[in-house]
Amino acid sequence: MKTGRRRAREFALQGLYQWQVAGTDPSTIARQLGDAKGFEKIDVAYFKTLLEGATGAAPELERAIAPFLDREFSRLSPVERGVLLLAGYELAHQPEVPYRAVINEAVELAKEYGGTDGYKYVNGVLDKLAAQLRAAERESGDRK
Repeated sequence: MKTGRRRAREFALQGLYQWQVAGTDPSTIARQLGDAKGFEKIDVAYFKTLLEGATGAAPELERAIAPFLDREFSRLSPVERGVLLLAGYELAHQPEVPYRAVINEAVELAKEYGGTDGYKYVNGVLDKLAAQLRAAERESGDRK
């Protein structure tokens, strides 16, 4: 069963896709998605945090992610870019969410919405990003 946060991430990914492809303003996207089927089941506050946060911090997130890519960020599929921005935002700005949960959720989104093996790429990139952004959390978790 999907949690409200899982659904919030799915809707935020849809919003990030629209933002990238159509250039639609995040507040307009949020209003449009608010009318979508299933929106009433999501954690709305978390959805807004993710959508507004990831779009607002996109340049900083792209710079943080870029060293771990094998190509330019712009050359990734919109779904992979969206998943990486979403998870990158959570890793950088939502420390109460464990890094393993962030990566797992991102991999699941990439499996469901991305290309055949895109989830493997997302997993590898986020593992390296988490090592940089959540070093202390990773070290303490690895010692347990």
